[in-house]
Amino acid sequence: MPLDTGGVTNLNLRADGERDPGLPDSYMPTMDTGPDIGAALKSAREFRGLTLQDVADTTRIRRAYLAAIEEMRLDELPSRPFTIGYVRAYANALGMDGEAAVERFKLDEPAHDEPLRAPVGVRRDGDPRVMAIVIVGLLIVGAIIMWNIAQRAMSEQAPPAATAPEASAIGLQTPAAPGGPVSLGAPLPAPVESTTPTPYETPGLEAATAGDGSSKAADDAAKLAKDHPENVIAAPSAPLAPTFVANGPVYGAPAAGSIVTLQARKPTSLIVRGADSSVYFARQLAAGEAYRAPMLKGLTVDVAEPSSVQVFVGGQSKGLLPAAQTLVSKLAAPE
Repeated sequence: MPLDTGGVTNLNLRADGERDPGLPDSYMPTMDTGPDIGAALKSAREFRGLTLQDVADTTRIRRAYLAAIEEMRLDELPSRPFTIGYVRAYANALGMDGEAAVERFKLDEPAHDEPLRAPVGVRRDGDPRVMAIVIVGLLIVGAIIMWNIAQRAMSEQAPPAATAPEASAIGLQTPAAPGGPVSLGAPLPAPVESTTPTPYETPGLEAATAGDGSSKAADDAAKLAKDHPENVIAAPSAPLAPTFVANGPVYGAPAAGSIVTLQARKPTSLIVRGADSSVYFARQLAAGEAYRAPMLKGLTVDVAEPSSVQVFVGGQSKGLLPAAQTLVSKLAAPE
């Protein structure tokens, strides 16, 4: 079987297989060897005893691309610029002129202005998630548009609001006052809330009025009220609450640690002292504020005006504070 030398008729080899250096280099394959550049590169490779894999390792080009270049199967190669680069690198790896190889390739395969092709084996599939997002967005926009159209159509088809006819409107007008006298019924009794309270009488006012309003008469009336307080009509006051209701801050001991609660009915001062005269509490109470006395022996309550403080024992009213200074234990004692 004859040896395929790739178009080289004489390899200039000696009997021992080595090349004879004495022979001229004209026998070495050149860029003009063979019918095309692929055959020339193949002859040069085989002349140097290299395999396609050896050239692929040197040039970092796929072995399949190198084989396609040698056989000029350009449809298996990437676009023309990539192929030209492969041809140049192939020729340089064989020690030949890469530019001359490119010129031979251009002569063998003239350019036809074909569009660039992606490298073989590279897939440019789009991300399916992007397409899904686009489709969902279009569906949402379409649904919003359809909803707006439906709402507008429903509003246009809705019947107009009912209006009262003119005759009904005339009938609702204010009736004219009847002619002639109008009979009125018996007057109703006044409600309980609007009954007139007992008028307040200033102490000594009657005596002063009887004495023509002189200063002497007023002094006599004041002396009379002092000597006979039981005859003085007291000014009306708000009724006492039967149970304790917090109408403001509550100072002192917690509810579980106290029995006696003092609540101010009007602004007053309150001082609580211990058995050793130490002050446990001192404050100007506003109306509604309260103080829970701790369950300690010897506590004394000192107020400016006893009638301004209401006493609660176990949450139940025990009336007003009996004196300006009072022991808490007396207030808690059963009556």
